[in-house]
Amino acid sequence: MPDDHLAPPPTALVSDRARAWFATQGWTPFAFQEQVWAAFAAGESGLVHAPTGMGKTYAAWLAPLLHGPEGAEGAAPALTVLWVTPLRALAGDTGLALQRAARALRPHWTVEVRTGDTSSAQRARQAKRLPTALITTPESLTLLLSRADWKERFAHLAAVVVDEWHELLSTKRGVQVELALARLRALACDRGAALPTWALSATLANLEQALECLVGIHGRGHIVRGLDTKQIVIDSLIPAQIQRFPWAGHLGLKQLPEVIAAIERAQSTLVFTNVRSQAELWYRALLEARPHWAGQIALHHGSLERDVRDWVEAGLRENRLRAVVCTSSLDLGVDYQPVEQVLQIGSPKGVARLLQRAGRSGHAPGAVSRITVVPTHALELVEAAAARRAAEARSIEARTPISCANMAPLDVLTQHLVTCALGGGFRPEALLAEVRATHAYADLSDEQWQWSLNFVVHGGASLRAYPEYQRVVADDEGILRVPDHAIARRHRLNIGTIVSDASITVQLKRGRRLGHVEEAFISRLTPGDCFVFAGRVLEFLRVREMTAWVKPAPARSAVVPRWSGYKMSFSTQLAAETRKLIAEARNGHYASPELLCCGPLLRLQARWSALPDEREWLIERIATRDGHYLFFYPFEGRLVHLGLGTLFSYRLSRGVARSFTITCNDYGFALLSREPVELSLAELGRLLAAPDVERDILAGLNASELARRQFREIARVAGLIFQGYPGQGKTARQLQASSGLIYDVFAEYDPGNLLLSQAVREVLERQLEASRLQVALTRMRGAPALFMRPRQPTPFAFPLMVEVFRDRLSTEALAARVERMVAALEAQAEA
Repeated sequence: MPDDHLAPPPTALVSDRARAWFATQGWTPFAFQEQVWAAFAAGESGLVHAPTGMGKTYAAWLAPLLHGPEGAEGAAPALTVLWVTPLRALAGDTGLALQRAARALRPHWTVEVRTGDTSSAQRARQAKRLPTALITTPESLTLLLSRADWKERFAHLAAVVVDEWHELLSTKRGVQVELALARLRALACDRGAALPTWALSATLANLEQALECLVGIHGRGHIVRGLDTKQIVIDSLIPAQIQRFPWAGHLGLKQLPEVIAAIERAQSTLVFTNVRSQAELWYRALLEARPHWAGQIALHHGSLERDVRDWVEAGLRENRLRAVVCTSSLDLGVDYQPVEQVLQIGSPKGVARLLQRAGRSGHAPGAVSRITVVPTHALELVEAAAARRAAEARSIEARTPISCANMAPLDVLTQHLVTCALGGGFRPEALLAEVRATHAYADLSDEQWQWSLNFVVHGGASLRAYPEYQRVVADDEGILRVPDHAIARRHRLNIGTIVSDASITVQLKRGRRLGHVEEAFISRLTPGDCFVFAGRVLEFLRVREMTAWVKPAPARSAVVPRWSGYKMSFSTQLAAETRKLIAEARNGHYASPELLCCGPLLRLQARWSALPDEREWLIERIATRDGHYLFFYPFEGRLVHLGLGTLFSYRLSRGVARSFTITCNDYGFALLSREPVELSLAELGRLLAAPDVERDILAGLNASELARRQFREIARVAGLIFQGYPGQGKTARQLQASSGLIYDVFAEYDPGNLLLSQAVREVLERQLEASRLQVALTRMRGAPALFMRPRQPTPFAFPLMVEVFRDRLSTEALAARVERMVAALEAQAEA
């Protein structure tokens, strides 16, 4: 061992020095922080679970910092600590926090960041020598492991910390981290050492499972729970009045005066939205209402250029900004202590997300965090009350890890095989043991492993004739390597495809780059169209070489960009609490300001139809001039309802030829047909029947087309399609054509290809939450159904009807029709 690695100090010495530094900052360590320092000094691993702002970062950082080498003759020690973070913005802020302690306690240590934003000069410097502590993302870590000299570069690694572990846990990026950790643990084992590995999380329910994913199935670790005394205030911005017939989004900007007043009362505010288009709208609305706030308020989301995001983040730290309108780009662990309050536009859709965002304010031990929900329609007030109750009960969502037991992520595995072949090569038997030691691949079968090996060596059964798919070759010693430099380069450029979306740069005709948007959005524009981006109204000119050229446009009718236009579905916990509140309202209990505000709506629903008890679910049949509606209200979430609507419509059409229009929201779904549909108890039982649920859903969804589209992502990750070299990226249409061609080849000549079955599984789990749907069906089979036949659309039914019109009418025509319908219904309610 090199001279700069000293013998580990006693556990007490680590804690004493940490306490001494805390004292210089005016802090006193919490018991959970000292517990982590002691566990690390003993060579142990673990998971730290504590509320946001309680000091998790220094709990994980000070132990390896004080336990590590001093450095010989003033030189920086080799790479000692690896810090993995899910967000580039979080990496930069974490770097500042780590450097603060390192300057005082280990002045010779170097702390650097390596992400997709790292400059080429810094990358070149890191190629020669890595810093003592490296903060990086899963993709950048995988790139480092693809180097032939990675073992030498990680030879002195003494600790790994994975920040915001809950954010990675249920994603393919989390699988990528599990595989990387397995590589690093195997390297440490080869030199007879352990590799203490710690994860940090604030909002997680399945802690034991999360710990196993971190340390592997053979590893051991501790769960260290921080103080759960963080005071979080959750309330709602109650509108002066609500409509008894709500529809999605109608209330949003009507609350603008109240939002402005809330911002004026606080020193600094984060205004969270769930999607980027909504962030753009609210930023523009605030600026138009308060023009003198220019320079005092800002916009932050992941599509903006890095320099814009950096400016906003610096403004928050330095308390120069009154408010920032943002998305999940500022969700995670970024320490902006000046933030006084958080506003959440619309329902948070999950308890963990609500607590995570609340923690952006009062981000310090002992400080009070505050979040106020601003409903965009009346029923979101019920969701807000449900979320607060669940948060008070600490009923937080579990994050289900991806594994061979539920999805078999063989695309990530094949990518990892090529990475290992690049990183000095591998012997299949040794790598199989390493892979199976992860939670993700603990159930990997011999057939799946052999298929994956054959896939990277030969291209599988149908691609053997194409040399570019024969990426790995065994040398004379039986070690599998990548012999072709072109394949190696393409693979390294493809590693980031686990998170990349086809996007196009947005650039002013006579100016700088503004950011990037999804190509699917740009493809819908024609020259002269206007859209809102980066807080401006822009006129689209043309697309050339993956760049959308634009110019400033007058503020007129704008096409609103809907990047990631996915509508969040509320969680299982939020669904259960919402059902409880509806049941309480049925019994006359309105125990919160939100429920009191919604009282007129809920009482009218009860008068015209019914409010279901917690153990019941409601069905309504309503005839209108547009056709015959069947409304179902399981209160299980949007994605589950889409699956249920697909299942019900397919089964209703199987015996008698019928066509249905399906609409859904978080509360229920509607089936609209031209002819009336009689629904008896026997027929309802057939709709809910357990056999062949997934088969019938796939048949109703045109699953082959959905699987073909899902296959594009799988093909990218698995290295079957290449996105192009920097500056020469392929369009989404080209990528879809390429992946579609491969999909057709597999379907015809290799129908047993495991990537095809993975695509179908991902459609079911991602787009329909199939596992949760099965649980919902089980609950509904055992719950009485209330059959009602209202004479007119009820408050619950109205928003589902509006969704039918939304795709047929322009925004102006939709608003006009909704206004007429509401007036007619209100007149009937008052009659």
